[in-house]
Amino acid sequence: MPRVFSGIQPSGNLTIGNYLGAMKNFVRLQHEADCLFCVVDLHAITVPQEPHELRQNSRNLAALYIAAGIDPNKATVFIQSHVTAHAELGWMLQCIAYYGELGRMTQFKDKSAHKDVVTAGLFTYPALMAADILLYQTNLVPVGEDQKQHLELTRDIAERFNNRFGETFAVPDPYIPKFGGRIMSLENPDKKMSKSDESAGAYISMLDEADVIRKKISRAVTDSGREVRYDVEEKAAVSNLMTIFGLFTDMTIEQVTAHFDGKGYGQFKKELAEVIVDGLGPIQARYKELIASDEVDLVLKAGADKAREMCASTLADVKQKLGFVAL
Repeated sequence: MPRVFSGIQPSGNLTIGNYLGAMKNFVRLQHEADCLFCVVDLHAITVPQEPHELRQNSRNLAALYIAAGIDPNKATVFIQSHVTAHAELGWMLQCIAYYGELGRMTQFKDKSAHKDVVTAGLFTYPALMAADILLYQTNLVPVGEDQKQHLELTRDIAERFNNRFGETFAVPDPYIPKFGGRIMSLENPDKKMSKSDESAGAYISMLDEADVIRKKISRAVTDSGREVRYDVEEKAAVSNLMTIFGLFTDMTIEQVTAHFDGKGYGQFKKELAEVIVDGLGPIQARYKELIASDEVDLVLKAGADKAREMCASTLADVKQKLGFVAL
């Protein structure tokens, strides 16, 4: 089976963009591949975090992984900082990566813009991301378009290391969903939906209550006219809402279009809100059960133990090839 690795930062409540673009795919991939799904808390601290919030958000994210349908008996679920090999290999790969290629990362430019203080970690974290992936001899990495550049750097680092020190790392390929890999803001269809958006109306959290979801969908921007038609150029806002409807119902865009033929935006939004409420309801109920028990902690301990075992030989091989003294 191919090996799959992916991680999400624990930086607040996840949105339906995270769910539809990533976690829903994780649930399907666990039946097709040997999957590792990580809470990447080391990446989170590249920008300031409140310690108690980071601790709570990390556990909450792990609970959402499981509540969304990731089965710890099929996939390995763990927190990044529980496996010290990530930080170790991350440092080693910083010494393989080039300053210039790190400086070209679009996300670094975006995240560092207009900030008074920019940490060194924010600049070098693509090397840590490479370590996350390469530690496990990963074959496929589910990524959105905004992370594709980082995966290309990971591939470059792996090939550079392999060429210099001999075959060491599997060179991973991107796994980009053909449909729905990028869910856009409810207020601005030119922006990706983000939990860090200053306006809460721009996104739907996976934990939003039903009435909150209905209100946000009712206020979501649409386009001129009233026809529910998929056209990302002329009707970007409606096309985004149609994508959300299709992903929650497992309908194709053609089926969504046919379903709303002759119906206006009002009916479309009303049905869309109920589809989201119904889709998130079981996840929210399971999440509440998990948070109130010690199940998450047991899963994370078992996952960390398994991940350490899985990456030990790769880390030892890298150290030996770099010339470190083994005890």
